[in-house]
Amino acid sequence: MSQEPNNRGRVRTWLVVAGGSALLAAAIIDTISVIGRHIDLPFLGSIELVQAAILLSGSAALIVATLAGSHAVVRLLVERLPHRMRHGLERINRVASASFFLGLLAGSVWIMGDMWSGHEESELLHIPYIPLRFVLCCSLAVVAVVFLARALRRTR
Repeated sequence: MSQEPNNRGRVRTWLVVAGGSALLAAAIIDTISVIGRHIDLPFLGSIELVQAAILLSGSAALIVATLAGSHAVVRLLVERLPHRMRHGLERINRVASASFFLGLLAGSVWIMGDMWSGHEESELLHIPYIPLRFVLCCSLAVVAVVFLARALRRTR
């Protein structure tokens, strides 16, 4: 049982490093692009690369925030409720959050399925969109599963 928190820590660290690296790559690409525009050497396709990096960074950040339980929550009224009612509302919130992410996942899978044979790719650099859509779907699935697991977990 002592391995589980350590494994969670490794996963979280890996996600933070991967997401942070993607965000850093986006910033570097955008910086090079701006400098290139000013010295008349445009970096064609920089927006496509930044968009892909932001998708990777955002997906990692969403999973890390969900695992840490650090999504924005307004507790102004909930904190004043009795203990049982508070836990009931928190469970409802988790189910609603899971439903929201499952809805996003359903729409994303639907779009990915419709566009699968279309061989979608970016205009200049020909970055294929299917792997990016797959990353998005995986991250949405992980977030929904975490919310559902926490909603179904018994409270003490």
